Amino acid sequence: MSEPVLLQAAGQGVWQLVLNNPERCNVLNNATIDAFHDRLSEAEAKPALRLLVLKAEGRHFCAGADLGWMQRAAALSSPQNRADAGRLAELLWRLDRFPHPTLALVQGAAYGGALGLVCACDMVMAADDARFSLSETRLGLIPATISPYVLRVLGARQARRYMLSAEVIDAATAERLGLVHQVTAQPLQQAATPVIEALLRGGPQAQIATKDLIRDYAGQPVSRALVTDSAARLASLRVTDEAKEGLAAFLEKRKPSWEDDVC
Repeated sequence: MSEPVLLQAAGQGVWQLVLNNPERCNVLNNATIDAFHDRLSEAEAKPALRLLVLKAEGRHFCAGADLGWMQRAAALSSPQNRADAGRLAELLWRLDRFPHPTLALVQGAAYGGALGLVCACDMVMAADDARFSLSETRLGLIPATISPYVLRVLGARQARRYMLSAEVIDAATAERLGLVHQVTAQPLQQAATPVIEALLRGGPQAQIATKDLIRDYAGQPVSRALVTDSAARLASLRVTDEAKEGLAAFLEKRKPSWEDDVC
């Protein structure tokens, strides 16, 4: 059996995490999740990485959990079952908190646990044949480990409908719901090129700090403490070498050094 998840270079600063079990619609099971953890660790260790693209081989992005794996899990002891479920939960946490920008490219089916992967990424582009489903209740299960990320994207009102009904969501509806940012009839890699180029123009440390900012501030009321913290964050970034280079490059009408490195 080939490696179920690959890490591939895709241009300077860009690496791809590739689901690589197309014969089985890239289902999620222990082998896939363990390989995903390993490849994610490799990606985190690459000093030149600027952008992580999540994609899949074959007609479908991911059909969700391997039903045989889920059936076998029912026979595990309670501690074993919790540890087994925790492995996927930890993977979603790590993907959500990956320091650099992440972009998911989705074609075909993205069901069940696949929506957790999609919603944990910063940006999502989908082919016009993509379809999504929170299919767990059809199997007598709940979308538990993926729910923090799906709820954040869909909001509680839409999640109530689609988590309970397990309806299939077409690409156009997914875009309207905010589940994906863009739907395209072009080949996904081609359609993603302008977005990738735009991301590579940003300062790497600024993008990391921006992800932290969004994570910490989303859903928070505007308070005096939040305003004070925002000023402190800006002040700390303004004195960095990256910020000094970015401002100098703008004033001198040239590209900043990080953009010369990858573009």
